[in-house]
Amino acid sequence: MSGRLEGKVALVTGAGNGMGEAISRLFAAEGAAVALTDMSPRGEEVAEEIRRAGGTAEFWQMNVTDEPGVEAVFAAVFERFGALNVLINNAGISGPTAAVEDVDLEDWKTVFTVNVGGPFLCTKHAIPYLRRTPGMTSIVNTSSIYGLIGNADVPIYHTTKGAVRMMSKTDAITYAPEGIRVNSVMPGTILTPLNLEKGKLLPGGVDAYLEKMRAEHPLGVIGDPEDVAYAMLYLASDESKFVTGTEIVVDGGYTAQ
Repeated sequence: MSGRLEGKVALVTGAGNGMGEAISRLFAAEGAAVALTDMSPRGEEVAEEIRRAGGTAEFWQMNVTDEPGVEAVFAAVFERFGALNVLINNAGISGPTAAVEDVDLEDWKTVFTVNVGGPFLCTKHAIPYLRRTPGMTSIVNTSSIYGLIGNADVPIYHTTKGAVRMMSKTDAITYAPEGIRVNSVMPGTILTPLNLEKGKLLPGGVDAYLEKMRAEHPLGVIGDPEDVAYAMLYLASDESKFVTGTEIVVDGGYTAQ
């Protein structure tokens, strides 16, 4: 029995750890050739482990805010694999926890440049190769439950995720006539390095943050990166061929309350 992504080529940003790493490993296990990209060279370790497990993976070091670098990597990936079926825009940063009145403009710009500008640039430079790849293709963006609801703990980060959600919908409508689907995944609290770093900055540190978040989720647990990876897998696969311009919420019931 073939994998759910057999024969497809997927590029994943932020693939060196957390959700990006889980997505890359799952996609490779399901038959995709995976192009892992990350600013951290740890992405090469992940790619090597995927290859040792029998999967197909290559790593490119890439800063999603560097347009010439992004353009070069997408060209190299297409040259290496001869196709681009799936783009996963996952790379992101947390940013300051301060209220808006206390946030420096340069810090605001940095978070927006990474979290919104990154998916913009990667989508921009993926489109020509998605067009050249036969069949329906897919872009999946990592948004957040805070692209749906408000929260005061990391306000600039949350605002960027609202922008990513709307960008996904706009691009879905723009490229639907060409068979390019665009969706987003809205994770709740997931045990990733980014969330652990976020917890360190909040009152009480990581332990207090995790205890608080478990209590606020109806399922009483915090999600694993693999929980998000499986949602991404569905949206990347042909199983979701009639799904575009929408989102999957992976949050343990948090936003249902």
